Amino acid sequence: MIPFADLLLAFVFLSVMVSLASNRLMELVKIMAFQGVVVSILPMALEHGHGIEAASLEFLTVMLLIKGAAMPAALYIAVKKVANRREVEPYIGYNASIFSGLIIIMAASFISHRLSPYMPAANALLLPAGLTTIGAGFFLMMARHKAITQVIGYLMLENGIYLMGAILPHKTHSQYILEFGILLDLLAGVMIMGIILYHINKTFDDVDTGILGSLKD
Repeated sequence: MIPFADLLLAFVFLSVMVSLASNRLMELVKIMAFQGVVVSILPMALEHGHGIEAASLEFLTVMLLIKGAAMPAALYIAVKKVANRREVEPYIGYNASIFSGLIIIMAASFISHRLSPYMPAANALLLPAGLTTIGAGFFLMMARHKAITQVIGYLMLENGIYLMGAILPHKTHSQYILEFGILLDLLAGVMIMGIILYHINKTFDDVDTGILGSLKD
């Protein structure tokens, strides 16, 4: 039987590839919500058999609500206000994006193999999944026109950083508090981005960031 943690990490890889292949903004928001849920419950799966403290469980529950519900809800509201809900002409096409995703996964596996002797003992898929999610986040931010897709890439990047942090064994309360503070800052940033997206769409009838190049002093 496949361990639950490995299954969750397989879902992370799957969510990355599906996000690179999707041109529907609403579908991307759903993928982001799914990935947020998977990433949030992964530490509990990794601690299976070792136990997890009640305070840590509370932090993880709050993170689950923020990553899996609050931030996707903010993006969902922003997408509902957009007339064109497709990424029609990305900088890099979708077939090329899928191919790039495979390259990112292979590069992450190679780097993980090189770094594994110097990293704490952890799940074999955890480091490749973290590096892949970071790389895919950067890719979405650079390869797409729509501001909402770029925000989703930013959130995916944060998920990758969170996965990299999960490599550390037996986190202390201060580490969870630090991650929680960063997550609250991220939530505030997403709320602000939602307001900005609304005004961009209201002004230009689209959220294509390429339009902003037409602004003059």
